[in-house]
Amino acid sequence: MNALAHDFGEVPILAHKHYEAPSVFTPENLLREARRQKGLSVGTIPAVCVFDPDGDLVDYLHTTDRSHRHPTWACYHTVLETFVQGEIEYGIVGRVVGAPFAVLVAEELFASGCQLLISITSAGQIISMDHPPYVVLIEQALRDEGTSYHYLPPSPYSHLAPALKEMICSTWDHTCVPLYTGASWTTDAPFRETEEAIAACRAKDILAVEMEAAALYAMANARQKDIICFAHVTNQMGQTEGDFEKGQAQGSMTALQVLLQTVKAWQADERSRGGEKRHL
Repeated sequence: MNALAHDFGEVPILAHKHYEAPSVFTPENLLREARRQKGLSVGTIPAVCVFDPDGDLVDYLHTTDRSHRHPTWACYHTVLETFVQGEIEYGIVGRVVGAPFAVLVAEELFASGCQLLISITSAGQIISMDHPPYVVLIEQALRDEGTSYHYLPPSPYSHLAPALKEMICSTWDHTCVPLYTGASWTTDAPFRETEEAIAACRAKDILAVEMEAAALYAMANARQKDIICFAHVTNQMGQTEGDFEKGQAQGSMTALQVLLQTVKAWQADERSRGGEKRHL
């Protein structure tokens, strides 16, 4: 067996991380140069932003003429759209798939004025809570990806901030959208979801598999940012005919309800604290 397997200190992804040290390359500097090259002014993005990895909500908002391209978003790789739902303005980025891409864009969003980031990602079923589609609040995510190890020391899981979990669970209206709470498995390799890996996750009471949450939660912990990840469990990994159905408007109605409930709870919590910092 390779000696590296016995010495985690020499595995590159775990070596020389220096978690307390600042990064030389920063999102602020990247955005500064992008604005210069694109001739963009400094602007303000919405306080609440959304990741829509599948892009179905973005497509729905386009089709119904509810979204507008943000004029000063300087990211090299994405488009930031804005829309209003329940008198709340949102920014939304579609098709941010996978842990490295999600964290890259999340860093840029927070550097641009985002205060709350919500990710609603399509996920595969590991343990059945209902017949898909249904929604899971991800309270912890198995770190079977690479990005989280650049933010936090090795551990099995990344976690949703307990204060955010309590905020959501104590106010959620299940008559609008039933909500389950549990663990997910974040993987970098969706087409390596073997029977053995699935069985191991099931033995750990993991409910679903997705590709971003572990990294986003690690970043949130390290940066002290508000990030909440939901898994929209839509499939059984293609094992049955008619899989991957998301519901009305490809799940957009469900996503909008999830956003509305989450943001109203967050805003109420912000008001109750009167500007005091939340203990994440």
